[in-house]
Amino acid sequence: ALPALLLLLLLAAAALGKPTARQERARPGAAQHEDRPGFQYDHEAFLGKEEAKSFDQLSPEESRERLGKIVERIDDNKDGYITTEELKTWIKRVQKRYIYENVAKVWKDYDLNKDDKIAWEEYKQATYGYYL
Repeated sequence: ALPALLLLLLLAAAALGKPTARQERARPGAAQHEDRPGFQYDHEAFLGKEEAKSFDQLSPEESRERLGKIVERIDDNKDGYITTEELKTWIKRVQKRYIYENVAKVWKDYDLNKDDKIAWEEYKQATYGYYL
C-alpha cells in the first residue's frame, strides 16, 4: 500500500513541479502491488473515506489541483519534500478523523433516547434489535 501512495504523491508532486525526497522502487523479484484491488483502500487511507468519494467525482485536472493542495499540507516543514514520516503523520491524521466521525455516527445510532449517554438497554436494542 505504501508504494502505491508514494506513486500517487510522486505524480502529484510532478504535476506541481515539486521534487520528492526519494523514490521507492520495486526490487527485482519482489511481489508487485496490484493497483486494481488495492486502489480504493489506498485512496481512502490517503484522503479519508468521504474525501475519496468527492475525488471520484472530479475531472483529472480538478483532482490534480486538489491533490497538489493536499501535498502542500502534508509537507509539514515546507521544504518541498515529502518524507516517510510526514506521509505517516498525514495518514494517521486522516484515519483518526475517520474514526472520530464514525464514533459520532454510531453514537447517534445507539443513543436512542438522545440523552448523550448509551445505556446497556440502548446498546442491546441497537446491536441485537429484534433478536431480543
